[in-house]
Order: sequence, then structure tokens, then C-alpha cells
Amino acid sequence: MQTVFTDLTSSNEALQEQAAVLLSEAFRERNIPAWPTLDDARREIKECTDKKFICIGCVHNNELLGWAGLRPMYEKTWELHPMVVKPDHQHKGIGRLLIQELERTAKEHGIAGIVLGSDDENGETTLSGKDFEKIDLFQEIKKIKNIHHHPYEFFMKCGYTIVGIIPDSGGFGKPDIWLWKRVK
Repeated sequence: MQTVFTDLTSSNEALQEQAAVLLSEAFRERNIPAWPTLDDARREIKECTDKKFICIGCVHNNELLGWAGLRPMYEKTWELHPMVVKPDHQHKGIGRLLIQELERTAKEHGIAGIVLGSDDENGETTLSGKDFEKIDLFQEIKKIKNIHHHPYEFFMKCGYTIVGIIPDSGGFGKPDIWLWKRVK
């Protein structure tokens, strides 16, 4: 499949609307309430397409298959936020292509590292449901297992490393898993 990458910060409104619809629908399908309404998703895409950020879409035949954004977190380390691939196009290499394009673009902008948070809101890893005040957080991270298609494993296959978690970020027993990669 021939895919084209586009800079969503300078794309037309129709493509940005596709990005908002995709964001809202894909996260709703995973039962993650991040952008519960289309208006919430539109506000997010408006923020992500600000010229001071990097936002890339993967397009095939004028259809947006996925998109991802980078925003400054530190001077040389930026946060990947968000990343979404159409559910019917997942597991076909679109996500990996988006990551590669983001990393290439990040390197061009002098970014040295990319960090991302990947919430476990639905009990998809062995970190879910833990009381991290009573157990060894680092041991639990070392022995993490993916029990229901959590995306952290995808990012690890792309060369990212778990650098920590934020316990209870989404409520008790719902950690945010943080991953990082040096841009080369």
C-alpha cells in the first residue's frame, strides 16, 4: 500500500476533521474516555496542529489512516501525544511507519529523545490493580506482562523502554506507563 505522510499543522480542514473523528472513535472503541465527544477531539486536534508542535498524518487515497503528534516536554525531549491508527488498519504497519516518520522529523528538529505515556485504564497489563504504596514498583515494572493488547508492547517493539509509571493516574490501580527512546 502506498502511503503518504502529511504535516497536519498545515493541512486542510477536511483532513483535520478526519483526524478528530479518528481520535474520538478509536479511543472510544478501546473504552478509554480521553476524548469522549467529537468536540473534545476537535479541540485536541486544534491544539496538536499548532505550528509550534509536530503533527503527522498517514494518508492513503485521501483517507487518514493514522496520525501522531509531538510536543515539547523538555528542551531536547518531546512527548509523543497522541497517536492513533484506524482500528481496521491496526497491525498492518501503519503505526510503525508513523513512529519512524515522527522520529525522522524529530531528528531534523534537533530533538534528542521522545517520551510517551500509555495509560492502563482497562486492566490490560499486570500493573493494573496494584497498590504501589505496598509493593516494589520497580520489580513490578521489570516483570510487566501484556494481558490484553495494551499498546506499551508495540512501543517497546519500536525501540522504546519503560522508564517508569505514574501510579493511579487514572484512578486507583490505573497507572500511566512511561516509555522513552533516544532519537538517532
